[in-house]
Amino acid sequence: MAEIIVVTSGKGGVGKTTSSASLATGLAQAGKKVAVIDFDVGLRNLDLIMGCERRVVYDFINVVQGEASLKQALIKDKRYDNLYVLAASQTRDKDALTQEGVEKVLDGLGADGFDYVVCDSPAGIEKGAHLAMYFADHAVVVVNPEVSSVRDSDRILGLLASKTRRAERGEGPITQHLLLTRYNPTRVEAGEMLSVKDVEEILGIKVVGVIPESENVLASSNAGVPVILDENSFALRQQVLTDVRTLPDAAVYAWYERGATDTLSLDGVFAGLMNLGQVDLPATGTYYLCGPLPFMQAVRSALIERDVAPRDIQYEVFGPDLWQADLVTETVPGSTISP
Repeated sequence: MAEIIVVTSGKGGVGKTTSSASLATGLAQAGKKVAVIDFDVGLRNLDLIMGCERRVVYDFINVVQGEASLKQALIKDKRYDNLYVLAASQTRDKDALTQEGVEKVLDGLGADGFDYVVCDSPAGIEKGAHLAMYFADHAVVVVNPEVSSVRDSDRILGLLASKTRRAERGEGPITQHLLLTRYNPTRVEAGEMLSVKDVEEILGIKVVGVIPESENVLASSNAGVPVILDENSFALRQQVLTDVRTLPDAAVYAWYERGATDTLSLDGVFAGLMNLGQVDLPATGTYYLCGPLPFMQAVRSALIERDVAPRDIQYEVFGPDLWQADLVTETVPGSTISP
């Protein structure tokens, strides 16, 4: 059974399609079989961002109405064999979408072994948006840090809680996450834009990620490449460098899985995965880790191998917190240091 993720928001132009493309690509990079569906019938854009607009023969509506099979309509991504796109129709009306037809498509993807289906919702609360969220297990609500966007997202959160199949059946609620896009720290400090804390307090749920205002997003979209594949950028890199430079005796190092170049003035740039053997570590220090689970485990193990006590390693997991250090019983291998 595939897990269904809807990427939605009340307001248009906040970055739903861009986020859907990158989310689907990221899941494919992690080895999952993924389909991403464009629900914006009549105004499709997902195929452009995924770089497959010239390969659309059959679309979502053709499958819903039985005019083509799912296998005929799915477009395999050129970069990842486990990533597929189902484009929206440009010529049909949104009324061509039906609840039964959407369910048939989603059930078909689950039967075909897909791990995840990402539903790229249109703006607003009309039929296409409702059907995009109706069967969802998880929701990513994309919001800009401005009052109108936050207000519209509040409306969407209400619909997710009351107008979905899970709500109708009395099943567990849809898992809801906020994705804050087009964030500009300078404008926040100037009082021209809502802060992360402001948005969380208004909507009552935590922000799972912050995407800064960046020209890389537009450039990637125009090139037909999900921005997650942009190897010349990483999130908030200029902000991180600026913040670290205000600290005494601080240094910034970066590792790139492919290549070892950076346009910023860093203290060290390395190729490959993070290797703590390439940098000096203070003998007495507390280490703060932040990132996805496999990364946390690898870095923590490397620190312990360098005789860092487990109690001196703090972390925040980006994702389900399935792993915790046992600070009571764990000792440092090969040393006499106690936790």
